Amino acid sequence: MAGPAENPQNSVSPDGREKSGIRGPAPAAVASPDAADVPEPIPPSLRSQAKANRRQAMLNAAARLFAQHGYNRVSIEELGAAAGVSGPAVYRHFSGKQAVLAALLVGVSEDLNTGGSAVVAQAVGDDAALRGLIRFHVDFALSNPDVIRVQDRDLGNLAEADQKSVRTLQRHYIDQWVAVLGRLQPGCTGATLRLKVQATFGLINSTPHSARSPGRNVDARAARPVLEAMARAGLLA
Repeated sequence: MAGPAENPQNSVSPDGREKSGIRGPAPAAVASPDAADVPEPIPPSLRSQAKANRRQAMLNAAARLFAQHGYNRVSIEELGAAAGVSGPAVYRHFSGKQAVLAALLVGVSEDLNTGGSAVVAQAVGDDAALRGLIRFHVDFALSNPDVIRVQDRDLGNLAEADQKSVRTLQRHYIDQWVAVLGRLQPGCTGATLRLKVQATFGLINSTPHSARSPGRNVDARAARPVLEAMARAGLLA
C-alpha cells in the first residue's frame, strides 16, 4: 500500500525545520552605504509655512506701495523687489497685480468679519461686546493704516466679483455692530444705528492716516485710549 502523499506545504527543510507554505516577511533591505549622505526632505508643513510667509510678505509690500503710490503706479517688478523676490516669482503666488489687490482687500474684510464674530461670541453681555468691538477695530486701524488707505482709494480697481465680496463682508461686519448696539439702544431705528457705526468707523479709520502726516506724529499708545473713548461716546450718544 502506498504511504500518505507528501504535503508540499509542510515539508521539512534540510536543516530539520518544518517549512510552511505561508511565506514570512521578506528580509529587511540593506541600506545603501550612501544613504546617510542623502539629505532628509523638508516636511510639507515647513514648505507650506515658508510659502505662506512669502505670500504674506508680498501682501505687506503691496499694501505699502499701493498706499504710497497708488495701485496703477506700482508694477509687478516693483512689488516683487519690495518683497525680496523677482517679479516673475510673484506669479507663483498670484495670477497678476489685480489678484494681489483682491487678496489684500478681500482678505482684510474676511479678517474683520471673523474677528468681530469672535469678539461678540466671547463677550459676556452686550456692553462688553461693544467695548470689545471698539478695541478690536481700533487695534486693526492702528496696525493697518496702509490697507485702509488702499481700500478707500483703490477698491474700484478690483474685479466686479471681488468688489461684491468686499462689500458683502463689510455689510456683515457692520451688522454685527448694529445688532449689539441695537440691544443697548432699543429706541434707535436701524438706519440710525447703522449711521452711528459707519461714522465711528470713519473716526477710527481716518486717525492713523492723519497721525502719519508730516508734523502730526501721534503715538499709537496715546491714540488708542482716546479713540476708544470717543468711539464709545459717539455710539451711545
